[in-house]
Amino acid sequence: MSLEYECRQTIDSRDVDGAGCCRASALLGHMQEAATRAAETSAFGRKIILEQYHAFWMLTRIFFWLQRPLRWGEELTIRTWHRGGRAAMLYRDFDLLVGGAPVGEGVSAWVLADQDSRRLLRLGDIPEIQGTEGTHCKTLKLSKLKRPESLTLAERRPMRYSDTDINNHVNNTRYADFACDMVGMPREGQFLSELRLGFLSECRMGEVLEIFTGGEPDRPFVLGRDGQGKDRFEAELGFGSCPLSGPLF
Repeated sequence: MSLEYECRQTIDSRDVDGAGCCRASALLGHMQEAATRAAETSAFGRKIILEQYHAFWMLTRIFFWLQRPLRWGEELTIRTWHRGGRAAMLYRDFDLLVGGAPVGEGVSAWVLADQDSRRLLRLGDIPEIQGTEGTHCKTLKLSKLKRPESLTLAERRPMRYSDTDINNHVNNTRYADFACDMVGMPREGQFLSELRLGFLSECRMGEVLEIFTGGEPDRPFVLGRDGQGKDRFEAELGFGSCPLSGPLF
């Protein structure tokens, strides 16, 4: 039985930047909330997975592409489904629409990790997932990002209370904010049309990340690394032309 899920979310004042466009972190938050609700309406939501398998869903990679900015006051429709689970990674796809018209799409990759050991579970051993994949799955796979040969230390950033989530580690959406802060946004006449994020290791309050930047001006790369040299997140951003600039409200 295919478990496709659809929800609607108005882009409100908490989501937008000074140009009235939806921030990347806000869009990722809406996508992840849709993924969570989709899982909860099935038999493999957070509570069931924790109680029956002593495990939790961990987001490892995420991508979105937009053909135009999402603007303040627009109603965003998110359609989502997963591709099936057999090995260790489960892909979840997204279609993004405004007024019934496509404006973008996304893909995320998830794993099930043991609550204590962080050992990955085989999805084929979770019967609740089997046979529930979507009917028009995408083909994009999210591999590890290719890093530029040269990276420059841009900032040392402490992880604070406001960065954390229900799992007591830095919320996935915050890494999008970290990346956007490093690449000179907002950009006159441009908008963030594409974002790829890889979550390499959990961060917790009190830790300090060294943020490195590199890549081409229109395709910047951002890397977060702890003081011991362990990589924590990586991001690649892409930009499109935007006919609107300045405040939209």
